[in-house]
Amino acid sequence: MGSVLVHTHVVTLCMLLLSLSSILVHGGVPTTLDGPFKPVTVPLDKSFRGNAVDIPDTDPLVQRNVEAFQPEQISLSLSTSHDSVWISWITGEFQIGENIEPLDPETVGSIVQYGRFGRSMNGQAVGYSLVYSQLYPFEGLQNYTSGIIHHVRLTGLKPNTLYQYQCGDPSLSAMSDVHYFRTMPVSGPKSYPSRIAVVGDLGLTYNTTSTVNHMISNHPDLILLVGDASYANMYLTNGTGSDCYSCSFSNTPIHETYQPRWDYWGRYMEPLISSVPVMVVEGNHEIEEQAVNKTFVAYSSRFAFPSEESGSSSTLYYSFNAGGIHFIMLGSYISYDKSGDQYKWLEKDLASLDREVTPWLVATWHAPWYSTYKSHYREAECMRVNMEDLLYKYGVDIVFNGHVHAYERSNRVYNYTLDPCGPVYITVGDGGNREKMAITHADEPGNCPEPLTTPDKFMRGFCAFNFTSGPAAGKFCWDQQPDYSAFRESSFGHGILEVKNETHALWSWNRNQDYYGTAGDEIYIVRQPDKCPPVMPEEAHNT
Repeated sequence: MGSVLVHTHVVTLCMLLLSLSSILVHGGVPTTLDGPFKPVTVPLDKSFRGNAVDIPDTDPLVQRNVEAFQPEQISLSLSTSHDSVWISWITGEFQIGENIEPLDPETVGSIVQYGRFGRSMNGQAVGYSLVYSQLYPFEGLQNYTSGIIHHVRLTGLKPNTLYQYQCGDPSLSAMSDVHYFRTMPVSGPKSYPSRIAVVGDLGLTYNTTSTVNHMISNHPDLILLVGDASYANMYLTNGTGSDCYSCSFSNTPIHETYQPRWDYWGRYMEPLISSVPVMVVEGNHEIEEQAVNKTFVAYSSRFAFPSEESGSSSTLYYSFNAGGIHFIMLGSYISYDKSGDQYKWLEKDLASLDREVTPWLVATWHAPWYSTYKSHYREAECMRVNMEDLLYKYGVDIVFNGHVHAYERSNRVYNYTLDPCGPVYITVGDGGNREKMAITHADEPGNCPEPLTTPDKFMRGFCAFNFTSGPAAGKFCWDQQPDYSAFRESSFGHGILEVKNETHALWSWNRNQDYYGTAGDEIYIVRQPDKCPPVMPEEAHNT
């Protein structure tokens, strides 16, 4: 009897210790292993809508505060691995009007002087420069030409090391102040950046400033911007803006933009992104059509991308490593057909991955596949039809999207079906832009859109048919929140990803209306490589 009692106490104690260890590891935060979760919709808080009004050009935050050819709009981005970064900046003033003369990029050097923190800046790297124009073939529209944009790549850097740098042209006495950045950790299964901020559809409103201030308070090591940065295309070329371009300016011969908004955005963001690298992927607001059918010119010119280093021929898709995480940045607004360049590049990139070196695989693109909001509902269905199988095959762990101006996190899902090996899809298009918040859901009575209205107007194509199986069989929309949707809320904010080890990552979503450091949604995303083994390089070459 006594031995039975002792055994019972031992079992109870073991269970208690296991429970306590789980609490210590997860801090009471749920994990994806506890799912799939019953869908949750947080009721709309009508008392807090923020201030989605664009910052005017008279605000000191966006005004030019340098002279002559001194650098401004300084930003930092990563190359493909820890030992290299890109530094970008602008010199000279933009011009806007009917008769404009572009600046000569050759008149100013592209030089970065750098060194490890606390030591002299003996390192020097030389890059390249360019000027872009936004031109319109219609009388009365104002054309734009940028300042001189510089991109310099630093190489041979040490991992997880603090560096200091100045950029500009020393021969003109036109150097920036000293700035600082920390390189990414070396790639490996136990090596990760501490915090990665994820934000989308940022814009340049007073809501944006709240989002950025909250983001700064979380001290990120890296920022993912999942499309739609400046919203310069919410304006006519004369500087007149609107919250709804198509509503206010339906008769314009081309979708106009007011390119100085890009300069305002770069000035506002400089204090943050001159020290914390930002990795950007294009959104629909970066399309910006102009003469001779040119698109994405401002986006492709202003940011530096590790496209060439990652084997991509386009600024619209590329990949890079940050410690033990491999990021693939995909284009929602370039061909994703299986016969196209992007798909072939993606196949090659995924086939080369060694998940023992980079266990985590994170994908990012702008237009979501698994959003339950009426806004942009199933708009990217053709992209999903073409690419989902490939991403599933290689075991993508997390997908980040924007486009829909709200927050939503999915259960693990594949082909609209709950699947323990599917990715977790997270939409963070709630950065604060002037188009305001998405608040209606496609599964609510009367909100299901007509199928023919859903395809993306730029990419065209139609793939969004009625569901053929599951609870929504025979319908275009569910009649309740779908089981793959775990949590959704219409509030402005940003997210923080903290990868702890090769199997656990803490995801937290931070709302602007909350105190700094308070999570509106929080979960540990847990990989199970034993149950969901990813394709390894030797397997990829045999398939």
